[in-house]
Amino acid sequence: MMKKTSFPLSEVYRLLESGPVVLVTTARAGRANIMPMSWHLMMEFEPPLVGCVISDRNYSFETLKTTKECVLNIPTVELAKTVVDCGNTSGRRTDKFKTFELTPVAAKSVKASLIAECYASLECKVRDGKLVAKYNFFILEVVQAWIDPTLKRPPTIHHQGEGEFMVAGRILHLPSKMTSLARNKNPARRPPRP
Repeated sequence: MMKKTSFPLSEVYRLLESGPVVLVTTARAGRANIMPMSWHLMMEFEPPLVGCVISDRNYSFETLKTTKECVLNIPTVELAKTVVDCGNTSGRRTDKFKTFELTPVAAKSVKASLIAECYASLECKVRDGKLVAKYNFFILEVVQAWIDPTLKRPPTIHHQGEGEFMVAGRILHLPSKMTSLARNKNPARRPPRP
């Protein structure tokens, strides 16, 4: 049996954070911004809902709160240094698209731009802002999704805290009644949605 020792509460986030780092783009009054974010989670399948925390100290917070829209761009490992550099630079004083040579692409449903260099982009609108004042927690609805079809399971980066990132790696395929393959074989046995 494994012997466990006490772990600092201030470091718990490093154990739970595992989703890919995303680059949040926002736009307001002609100013675009990019902010790395790793505090997000899927909340619903259809429509796709994503919960995320953006600190009220970040430049993007007020823009998202005001415009109620953004794009979640998913970078691959090749952009890791750019992701960190974006996080270490304030959008209040810097045009991050120009500074980090990222290409803005017009979105279909929101004013914020997609980032051409990212593997996928999710156009989002704030669906529920009731927890913003207390927890800086936004519930976003993905209204349009874009993906580079030439990339199959590209290596994304996952923030582990303290400047450490894990790169997505090996894929395991294990039998499960919850997979779409199992549901398609026997639609009558489709499990209830969570």
